[in-house]
Parts: sequence; C-alpha cells; structure tokens
Amino acid sequence: MRVSGEKNNISSPLHTLEVHPYTRLNHVFSLVYSCAILALIYQHILTILRITSLVSFLLHFSLLISDIIFSFMWVTTQCCRLRPVKRKTNPENLPSVVQDKNYPALDVFICTADPYKEPPINVVNTALSVMAYDYPTDKVSVYVSDDGGSVLTLFAFMEAAKFASHWLPFCRGKNIMERCPEAYFGPDHVHTWCSQTEKIKIMYKNMKENVESVVERGCVGDEHITSECDSQAFKNWTAKFTRQEHPTVIQVLLESKKDKDITGHCMPNLVYLSREKSRTSQHHFKAGALNALLRVSATMTNAPLVLTQDCDCYSTDPKTPLKALCYILEPTKASSDLAYVQFPQRYYGINKNDTYGSEVKRLYKIDSAGMDGLLGPYYVGTGCFFQRRAFFGGPSSQLSAEIPELNPNHVIDKSIQSETILKVAHSVASCNYENGTKWGSKMGFRYGSLSEDLNTGFKLQCEGWRSVFCDPDRAAFLGDVPINLNDALSQMRRWAVGQLQVGFSKYSPITYGIKSMGLPMGFCYSHYAFWPIWSIPITIYAFLPALALLNGVYIFPKVSSPWLYMFLFIGAYGQDLQDFILAGSTFKRWYNDQRMWMIRGVSSYLFGLIDFLLKSLGFSAFGFNVTNKVVDDEQSKRYEQGLFEFGVASPLFIPLATATIINLIAFVAGIAQIFKQGHFDKMFIHLGISGFVVANSWPIYEAMMLRVDKGRMPSKIILISILLAWALYIISLLTLGASEM
Repeated sequence: MRVSGEKNNISSPLHTLEVHPYTRLNHVFSLVYSCAILALIYQHILTILRITSLVSFLLHFSLLISDIIFSFMWVTTQCCRLRPVKRKTNPENLPSVVQDKNYPALDVFICTADPYKEPPINVVNTALSVMAYDYPTDKVSVYVSDDGGSVLTLFAFMEAAKFASHWLPFCRGKNIMERCPEAYFGPDHVHTWCSQTEKIKIMYKNMKENVESVVERGCVGDEHITSECDSQAFKNWTAKFTRQEHPTVIQVLLESKKDKDITGHCMPNLVYLSREKSRTSQHHFKAGALNALLRVSATMTNAPLVLTQDCDCYSTDPKTPLKALCYILEPTKASSDLAYVQFPQRYYGINKNDTYGSEVKRLYKIDSAGMDGLLGPYYVGTGCFFQRRAFFGGPSSQLSAEIPELNPNHVIDKSIQSETILKVAHSVASCNYENGTKWGSKMGFRYGSLSEDLNTGFKLQCEGWRSVFCDPDRAAFLGDVPINLNDALSQMRRWAVGQLQVGFSKYSPITYGIKSMGLPMGFCYSHYAFWPIWSIPITIYAFLPALALLNGVYIFPKVSSPWLYMFLFIGAYGQDLQDFILAGSTFKRWYNDQRMWMIRGVSSYLFGLIDFLLKSLGFSAFGFNVTNKVVDDEQSKRYEQGLFEFGVASPLFIPLATATIINLIAFVAGIAQIFKQGHFDKMFIHLGISGFVVANSWPIYEAMMLRVDKGRMPSKIILISILLAWALYIISLLTLGASEM
C-alpha cells in the first residue's frame, strides 16, 4: 500500500522478526515421534490380520481408525511448528515513513445481532474504545451492523454519540491507555481521580442507565425522543418491522466534517446500519453482514484499511492501528501482497486457572505464531486490520465491482449524509443486491460456512495473499468469554459445523489448499478445518476401553510391552505442555485446557459432526446462534471459584456424563479385579485410560453427586446418563462378553 507523503528511506525498521530458538529441537522430536506413529499403525495392522472374529475385528479396526485420526491431527499441527516466529513493532519509527496527516483512512466494522444476548452498552463500549484511537479522527469511521434490527441498539448509539464528544477529548487530555469507559471506571483499574474524572464518570453512568433502562423496557419511550432528528431516526420501526423482515436502515450519527467534540476537534464518523432482511432471501449470517458493511462503507468513506471487531471485544491499546501500519506501510515489496494483520484474541474476566480453556491459546497464539513463519495466520474474526483491496481478487488480478462506487480505488468527494451517497448506500444494503454477483464467492467475505473467518482467511491466502501475526506484550483487544459450560460448548459446536463446511467443501484445505499454498500451509488449515473429527477417536477411547474392561476383554498389549503407548502419550502431552509454558501460560491452565479438549470431544465436537452429517444428508438445518453475553452474578461467583457451571439440562452433557459414569465403574471394577484375580499385566493400559478419564472428570462427579447449588448437574441429565450407561453396558455384554477375543 502506498500513501500520499510516504518516504522511500527509513533509518530504523518498522518491525523486527526472530525465529523461536526451540524450533530445531521440535524438528528432531517430530522425526522420532513420526517413527513411533508408524510403529503403532504397523502393530494395529498386524493385530487385525491375525483376527478371526467379527467383533474383535470391529474393536481393533475402531482403534486403528482412532489412532490414524490422532496421527493425522498431530501431523497437521506439526506444520505450525516448522518455523514459529516472534515479531516486534516499532511505531515510533513511523514518522520516518509517513506523516500522521497522511495515514490511510480506517473503517471499523462492529457486528451485533441481539440486544438481549449482546447488551447494547457492551457494543457501545467497544465502539468508544476504537473511536478514541491515537489516530487522526477525521480518518476514522465506525460502522455498526445491527443484524437484529433493534431500535434499542440504535438508541444506545445515539446516546454514545453524545457521550463521545466528551469522552474522546478526555482520553486525549489524560493520555489514558484504557479507552473503554466500562473498563476505565471499573474496580480493577487504578487511576488518579480529579474533578474532571468524576464528571466524566457521572456522564457515563447516566448514559449507561439510560441505555439499560430502555433495554429493560424493550422500547424507546417518548421522554427519550427530544428532537425532530430523534423522531426521524426511529420512523422506520413500524408495526410491520421485524428482525426477519425489514427495510434497510442507515443512520449517520456522527459526521467528521460537521461534528466536533467539546474542544473543537473533529469527531470520527459513526454510522448505524441494519441491512434489509427478507424471509425469502439468504442473508448468510455474519459474513453477509460484513459484506453489507463493506459495500455501504465503500459508498460513504471507502477507507483503504478495514478493522473487523466483535461487539464484545474492546480495544485496550490506543496505538493499535499504528502497530498495524508498521506492516502495512513497510516500504518494500513485503507489503504489496499483505492482506491483513491479525492481532490475537485475548479475553478479560477469565478466572485464575481458565476453567473452560477459554483462552484457546493453541489457536489464537501458538499456532498463529507458527503460521506466521510460513504465509501468515488464520483470520479469527476479530482484531484484524485488512487492506480493502484484498477483498477484490488476488494481488496481481484485481476484480471490478458491479458499480464503480464499490471499487477500492473509488474517491468520495461528497458528504456521507448527501442524498446521492445515501441512495447508493441503501441500494447496496438491499437483501437482493448480491444476486448474480461475485460477492461471497470471489469478492468480500466468503460464504459457505458458519465459520466465515476461517473460510475468508483461507480463500484470501489461496489467492496469493499473505498475512501477519502481531502479538504485542500489551493486549490490543480484550473480549468476553462464556462463564458456564453450556455456552462454552455451544459456541464450539457452532464453530465445529462451520469448520467442517470448510473441510469438506469443494475448496478443501487438504486438496485445494495444498495445491494453492503448498503442503505446510494446506496442513495448517486442514488441522482446524477438520478439528471436529477429534470427536471420533476421543469418543471411542472414552467408551471402548472401559466397556472392554467391564467385560474382561483386553484389547491392548500386556504391561511387558506398553512402552510405545507410553511414549506416544507422554510425548504428545509433553510437547503440548511445552508449547503452553513457552507461550506464557501455566501448568494448571494447560491441564484445564487438555481436559476441555476431551470434554469437547464427546460433546460439542461430536454434536457438531452429527449436525454437519445430518445437514449434508438433508435431514436438518442449523443456523447462527449468538452466544449469550449477559452476566449472572451467582454464575460469576461460582466461575471465580473454578466450579463447573452446568445448570441447564443441555443434551451436550449427556454423552459427557455417560462417559464419566462408565469409566468410574470400570476403574473401580478393574482395581477390584486385580486384588481378586490379578491380571494387572493385561489391564494396565485399560486402567490407565479409565483412570485418566476419572482424574479429569472430578468436576463432573462433583456436580453430579456433591454440589447442591444451581450450577450442579440437572437430575434429568444424570438419570438419562445412568440409563444410557446401563444400556451401553448391556449391549457390550451381549457383544464383547459373548465373543472370543
């Protein structure tokens, strides 16, 4: 990207890069571990060739399939360990490249869909945090997509626009780092109090109370409509207006050329958008909302840079855009094919030991740093600075949009509130605009998957673009996390469906990805596109060894030859632990993360795989479900204590509870059998697997038998799980017990 006023020479680099020092050690370990995997597969094949009974064949074939999947997933993640790198930005050197008045303009996209699951005051805080960037305000435009079409969200942003005229100069004057009001005035933030701080805090409190009272009532009362301008803003919400069926609503709340803050500085542009919806038209979920934002923003401001932000993910560093510019304005060929700069997703409110593995550290940090040494990381859906040009074809083959106003080089010379601009903006946000166009297939954010982020980043890199992972010491963005197990698993279930839609599509990473990007990058994307197939081996190992143990059937080698299994287990877990520790995590957080990996395997991954298969066969449909971001005080207390929050009778808990019941009974029965009959050599690996499951399942046993609070396992789930465990035992007794192994 070239900008006006850019200089050709710099005295100091804008960024530096170093390869992680343990890379060679990982390469050696990978070679040794690969040999062990081949030995395991060879052993499975030899065992199967000697089998004569059908039941025994099915048992060992299941183990073979499980270990092949484990091996495939391990091999694909090794590609992320080929060349992990660490980058550092030097934004203080930007003046040697370009003056701040010549910075490229920035359009910020924030998406929300439900004012009750995504409280508008949280979305407002996200918007205020990016509006207050240390960036020329006349070059910043914030677009809010409200796919719920809620008058409550519009009202919240009308209030935010008024508050922003005080908040932005306050942030500049105090030079504060935390520019999200809720975080700045929160109990965890320490700052020097003065009369100005107290005044702005009262203003924020009043705004928050106004917004929350309107949301609680479910409508905007007449007392809040104080002008004709306010009345005009709400005129679209007629009796026929529903979230599934409504016209396009575009409301310019702030215009940089006209609106000033209390000190006379320009305000950023702030635009509310609710695209047209119709029950007869596809809306493509979040990807569709982002494409509507991409087109509407093109007609109004057409900034060369685009930042996508989750509605609950606020900015914590006002210099974040400058750090992105350190890569985008690199005065070499390196920036010519750079599609996006991805910041890691980090979270606030995670308890000490991260009970639900909410950091998702492997995806958001470890593997992203590994891919950064290749062609760059995944797009993770938020905290990402795009070059608008990347949405219009490959680096050397730009596609033209249907109308000139949408092309990335289009220059806008009118007010964003002009009749001409608004007419085109309404047109490109209509529900039928994309019919017969390349939007979603060749241009913009890509359709075909609920995981529009994974799909879009993958397609862009297949076209020849690359990306950069920017992981500063201070978090650039902080997001919200689920604090109960059902929400955490439901979110992963939705991701699982979207990932499989990418993995089994015409443009699968395992085929098209390898062809377009090479084997390492194709495997990196394959690892996450096929992430949900973890459910197959995890579910098999969660049930099969325990049921075999209960029936006195031994499907693993005797204790005299378990060393291969032990090396494979300890090697994989040891490497994973090393990655977590080197990434700044703790042993306890790693332990909880591996436990959640197993829990997801028999719940969200399993259900996601079933959802995908049923949809592929035409039996059911799935959609985009918004994760609940409303906080319950009692849940919060239990979460801080590290307790698992079950509470609701979710089907996701049934296979989880069933597996824990069967493994506990199998482990106790196995120990008893050793004391009675011996055979420890035959049962060693079986007991090891069941014991490992039992050790990881303590929070589940606690929720089933010991706790009396509202977060305990519902009795209905416990009863169903006991009956299902009994049924599985009877089936295994009739098959395993009656067969010759």
